[in-house]
Amino acid sequence: MQIYEELKARGLIAQVTDENEIRELINNGKATFYIGFDPTADSLHVGHFMALCLMKRLQMAGNRPVVLIGGGTGYIGDPSGRTDMRSMMTPETIQHNCESFKKQMERFIEFGEGKAIMVNNADWLLNLNYIDLLREVGACFSVNNMLRAECYKQRMEKGLSFLEFNYMIMQSYDFYYLYQHYGCNMQFGGDDQWSNMLGGTELIRRKLGKDAYAMTITLLLNSEGKKMGKTQKGAVWLDPNKTSPYEFFQYWRNVGDADVLKCIRMLTFLPLEEIDKMESWQGSELNRAKEILAYELTKLVHGEEEATKALEAARAVFGGSGNDENMPTCEFDCDAVPILDAMVCAKLAPSKAEAKRLIQQGGVTLNDEKVTDINTVVNLCPCAVLKKGKKQIIKLAKK
Repeated sequence: MQIYEELKARGLIAQVTDENEIRELINNGKATFYIGFDPTADSLHVGHFMALCLMKRLQMAGNRPVVLIGGGTGYIGDPSGRTDMRSMMTPETIQHNCESFKKQMERFIEFGEGKAIMVNNADWLLNLNYIDLLREVGACFSVNNMLRAECYKQRMEKGLSFLEFNYMIMQSYDFYYLYQHYGCNMQFGGDDQWSNMLGGTELIRRKLGKDAYAMTITLLLNSEGKKMGKTQKGAVWLDPNKTSPYEFFQYWRNVGDADVLKCIRMLTFLPLEEIDKMESWQGSELNRAKEILAYELTKLVHGEEEATKALEAARAVFGGSGNDENMPTCEFDCDAVPILDAMVCAKLAPSKAEAKRLIQQGGVTLNDEKVTDINTVVNLCPCAVLKKGKKQIIKLAKK
């Protein structure tokens, strides 16, 4: 199976502008493609995961990735999928976030001469003359068509700033610039980016003629992929200092039964033949599939050693193996600690008030016994195991 057919079989492609041309480029390793990442934080999260895996797959098939960091568009903010305007970031924050992204991406993509390249659209967007941009680019866009785009329609009732209204033009200009300067002939993006991407393709054709070569593809379920990055606790980051390898493992270990095979197919590099055999798995076999998913993705992001530690810790916690060596641990300088303090320090609750509420609702156990007294003191010699609900467990120990 060639790479384009594999991408379709894995459920990654939703829409294309010219399937025959795109298939020809990708299958023959002739695509120079880009995916954009706006630096809205100092770490990528699992919502970016699908794009990173896609870039890795295409590079393995001989195609050349262009990682576009939105140091320029980050000054504006993408209105897609939002009900409010993004907060304005300082240039220093944007630059710091861009540098953090590159370090994380190097785990997925091979950069270097003749390989993947990383570019920052601040290098060309920040130098644009406003009048020149209006004349050269703005004239190619119909306001009527722009207002019909989903990314703008969703914001019209609550208000769309003129600043954000320019985002489509900026993103379209990115493709135009990358086409001219890097030979970029293909762009990928989520289903919420479709209008912006079509704007880029149309700009190239209007400025450079009908023979200009530019293709677009959107990723199936990328908007769902963005949702993957959020949990009740907040974002699930790729940075181990924000989300530990164990927490990352547990996030994927706890996906719903209906989603596990979809995630394995879309995000892991296991052969499709092997995944197809899992289609008939039910009951305890689905838990095995979730463990496979969690292990494979943790290995991809954090390395095999950390993935193995996370797997062993999870089995110790939930499988009763008794080996708690790799269990996530919160350490204290004392022999004992009040349980409310322990829960906050262990990040099982954001505050003492929330910790108190959880205990009163019967959602906390200490050493396998339900906690009923909010004044309980946890003995840390030698250690204790604190559990919130069924899935969040942490070992408490003295340093």
